[in-house]
Amino acid sequence: MEKGAQQTQSQPLIHDFNKETLKSAFTTKVIGALVLVVVVGIVSGYMFAGKSGSSSNTTSTSGGIFNSSVSKGTVIGSDDTKTFKDTAEGVLKEGGIEGEGAFHLERSGGISQNVYLTSSSVDLSKLVNKKIKVWGQTQKAQYAGWLMDVGRVEVL
Repeated sequence: MEKGAQQTQSQPLIHDFNKETLKSAFTTKVIGALVLVVVVGIVSGYMFAGKSGSSSNTTSTSGGIFNSSVSKGTVIGSDDTKTFKDTAEGVLKEGGIEGEGAFHLERSGGISQNVYLTSSSVDLSKLVNKKIKVWGQTQKAQYAGWLMDVGRVEVL
């Protein structure tokens, strides 16, 4: 028994890697397989990104899908009118004021009557230049006369 114990103790715990061991790990087959995996990953990522980015359909928070040619009477967004109790009507235009709002509603009475809009639940970009009614929550603003977080939209 004592001889077996001596044999295991004489082997070092850390082994040196020589150049031949490293060369055998990185054969042309292994390198080719790694390159193939990278290429397949790039191609599949490009294909998946192209499919989701090229679609003209958008899903609203209520689960409905609508095209960029939204028809009159279409309602998009939440049905929660208790949370989104403030309303405004006008023609949707792109652009906020001094970094507040990404869009604004043009209403009669000039620039002072604009309502500046943000929304994380409704894609307003599909409704630019359309007359709409919005339901939302009024937010504090430094520059905008009226800043609203939109939760529901109806195309008029």
